[in-house]
Amino acid sequence: MIYIIIPVFNRWHFTKACVEQLQRQTYKDFKIVIVDDGSTDDTAGKLAEEYPEVIVLKGDGSLWWTGGINLGIEYALQHNADFVLSLNNDTLPKINYLEELIEASNLKPGALIGSTGIDTNTGEINYCGEQIIWLTDSAKNLVEDIKKKEKRQLLEVSYFPGRGLLIPKEVFGIIGKFDQKAFPHYMADYDFTFRAIKAGYKVYCSIDAQLGTYPEASGANQLIAQKTWKNYKEHLFGMKGAANLKYYFIYVTRHCPWYLLPISATIGTGKRLASYWLKK
Repeated sequence: MIYIIIPVFNRWHFTKACVEQLQRQTYKDFKIVIVDDGSTDDTAGKLAEEYPEVIVLKGDGSLWWTGGINLGIEYALQHNADFVLSLNNDTLPKINYLEELIEASNLKPGALIGSTGIDTNTGEINYCGEQIIWLTDSAKNLVEDIKKKEKRQLLEVSYFPGRGLLIPKEVFGIIGKFDQKAFPHYMADYDFTFRAIKAGYKVYCSIDAQLGTYPEASGANQLIAQKTWKNYKEHLFGMKGAANLKYYFIYVTRHCPWYLLPISATIGTGKRLASYWLKK
């Protein structure tokens, strides 16, 4: 049994499309848990009316992504989930998506399995995991490696985002849930997968478990798209800023090897200060 945990705040059109696509899945042994963190567009009411089989947990607007995921995980574990799948509402899973995740899990029992991202606008693969390079605070994008792989093979990765991550229930018993205190919104997923790897688990991306994504829909990309000094401040210090320096310092000091930390943190800080103005 897979419990699919989807934290949401407004954006009903995304939630509706995602739920409908999940209902078309070839694999049927799953339940959908929507964590509605204080939406003002009547998300909970519309779900109750149109999709009564969907489980809705409510927050007051203070959960953010990590708190929402953790609330859903607690519910799933209390109801005997075998797997938790963390998912964003701005995704469109292919109809064999869950089937491919389970196939991958059968190939690598006990591993965490991530999803391949497909740009809904172009149909091109835009994400399938990365390999971290601490020396230069960078990562090798593994999209090119897909061309060298057969179908149903997996790419081993250094970390993975929570947008489509299948987690066996026993992982939570060993490392706990996502770190809501240190990373209330961004970077909790990367931190979680790093902690899982340190505990002896493997993390893979499944080439065939594919999610349609909307790159322009993320809050971080919207900040970058509209370049103002106010948005720059939010980019570096705000909850929705993907370059939030406070969370970055916690993350890099927690996971970067100590002997590379000074140079990695210096380069990483410089990149975060400059990237806002350089990215289009």
